[in-house]
Amino acid sequence: MSPPAAIFESSPVSTTTTGLKDKLTPEMLSFITQGQQTRLLDEFAGKWDSFKFAPIRESQVSRAMTRRYFNDLDKYAESDIVIVGAGSCGLSTAYVLGKARPDLKIAIVEANVSPGGGAWLGGQLFSAMVMRKPADVFLNDLGVPFEEDATNPNYVVVKHAALFTSTLLSKVLSFPNIKLFNATSVEDLITRPGQNGIEDVRIAGVVTNWTLVTMHHDDQSCMDPNTINAPLVISTTGHDGPFGAFCAKRLVSMTAIEKLGGMRGLDMNAAEDAIVKNTREVTKGLIIGGMELSEIDGFNRMGPTFGAMVLSGVKAAEEALKVIEDRKRECAE
Repeated sequence: MSPPAAIFESSPVSTTTTGLKDKLTPEMLSFITQGQQTRLLDEFAGKWDSFKFAPIRESQVSRAMTRRYFNDLDKYAESDIVIVGAGSCGLSTAYVLGKARPDLKIAIVEANVSPGGGAWLGGQLFSAMVMRKPADVFLNDLGVPFEEDATNPNYVVVKHAALFTSTLLSKVLSFPNIKLFNATSVEDLITRPGQNGIEDVRIAGVVTNWTLVTMHHDDQSCMDPNTINAPLVISTTGHDGPFGAFCAKRLVSMTAIEKLGGMRGLDMNAAEDAIVKNTREVTKGLIIGGMELSEIDGFNRMGPTFGAMVLSGVKAAEEALKVIEDRKRECAE
């Protein structure tokens, strides 16, 4: 069992009350702690008859919301790193980078309104999340409690996948250098010719649009996109699907790679090791991790086990830290 979020000392704790030093039992400590958790009730309970929100005009809400969003668009139009996809791998990448390099400006672009990808549930819509060791190291760093099976030490279980995903998401969003643009799709990649022209292309950012616009290009005319320049893009959009493996598929259509390997059948043991070990910069300026990598390299799918997703995120962050200064210098030239 991992350490619980809060631990009460089982040994007596000394305190001073009305000048006397008393011993508090764990039960008394628990009661006091519970009392500290009732501050909201103390503030509001029994006072609803006189309750009233502070006054506001509707335009003030509109302007505050719009001003903040467009300030973010302006700020992150030039980013250091863009992460495409806010699933378990993309968020894990952002979490590691946010801790390691708070000086980097990182934009996350997520097509769905709700970030998290498939990590809100385990397999077959079950709630528990299974991670094979040593991914428990990531959970401990994140502060997410888990259970261990006494008969099998090779994996751990988080009681609900949403506990992991909501914790990870809240930690990522709390970094002042990271901005999440959800309900936003990446429609293309920004490219620059390399030393050998188009045969040596490098990635220099992403082309974006609101997802609802992206979904209606076929029935509406000419809805041009927006852009984010960045010397390094990390794509973690998952295996092939409506928005999945986008960057991998785009590399083929732009002839940066010859063809996709295509994801193979489920093999947990083969898949998780391969995904983590091979997370890498597949072409200059573009790192691919998570299940999107299986489409590039032809790896197996892993099914409802999430350790490779978080550790592929750690590996993607490591690869990014290796090359980011070189890529920034190249983009400045």
